[in-house]
Amino acid sequence: MQFWTGMLVLAVIFVNGWTDAPNAIATAVGTGALPFRRAASMAAVCNVLGTAATSLLCPWVAATIEELAAFPDAAADGALQASLLTIVLWAVLAWRFGIPTSESHAMLAALSGATLAMGQKLDGIRMAAWGKTLAGLTLSIPAGMAAALLFRCLTQGRVQNPVRWQVLSAGVMAFLHGAQDGQKFLALLLLCAPHCGRLPLILLTAAVMGVGTACGGKPIVEKVGTDLAHLSPAEGLSADLGAGLVLLVCSLLGLPVSTTHARVAAVCGAGHISNAPVLGEMAGAWLLTFPCCAVLAWVFTRLMLF
Repeated sequence: MQFWTGMLVLAVIFVNGWTDAPNAIATAVGTGALPFRRAASMAAVCNVLGTAATSLLCPWVAATIEELAAFPDAAADGALQASLLTIVLWAVLAWRFGIPTSESHAMLAALSGATLAMGQKLDGIRMAAWGKTLAGLTLSIPAGMAAALLFRCLTQGRVQNPVRWQVLSAGVMAFLHGAQDGQKFLALLLLCAPHCGRLPLILLTAAVMGVGTACGGKPIVEKVGTDLAHLSPAEGLSADLGAGLVLLVCSLLGLPVSTTHARVAAVCGAGHISNAPVLGEMAGAWLLTFPCCAVLAWVFTRLMLF
């Protein structure tokens, strides 16, 4: 493994745990079911378990990402470094403004932009894997909203002590975040370290994501769990169940799905939006993710290959 490529992969994994994983605990913190620090510690542990378990037992999301782009051997390291740098910069910029963005979208855009920068045009992009990934990312929003609305109808007035159940559901959400995003970034490690053993890379991915999650991400938790909508514990539970169902089904089908999109959509489906400007801010960032990350990766790749 090239040293700088490996460091950038670990930086991406850490940043994902830092900026994306807090989505899993946002509703539990927002409804008062858990204090932030305790929730972050629980999410770190559950992220580790989710990454390790699914990467060993059903590594289909990782397989889809590995097939996403085909870099020529002579330029693979530079293109991968450009993609990773793009993902880190975009995630840190989003965190600075407390906006939950999709690092899955950023990855798809960056890998595609880097491929195009090497003059391969569309020939270097494996369209089957690209289409599969795009389908998962696109469906995460309507599926998350519909699933949360369904659970809200099913659980309304039927769940005793929803706060207790929400603690459990937050842990499940963090586990499923590890199942999705942990596998995606494990695939990046496998791309730049194909001769390393799979198990050590799984454990390294899980550990780095867990450390990132434990470091917090409080601005994003507040944005999703408090600023976007005021949820009751029962509504928070419905949002967790809805987003969790989407992540579970997509993980079993090998579809890389945006945990951020699924989570925010589930919050919208389970509750009443109390701050439309916040939702508009998120939507604007999501729309900018693909073109901005593709262009950034294209520029960085051209600079590295110059």
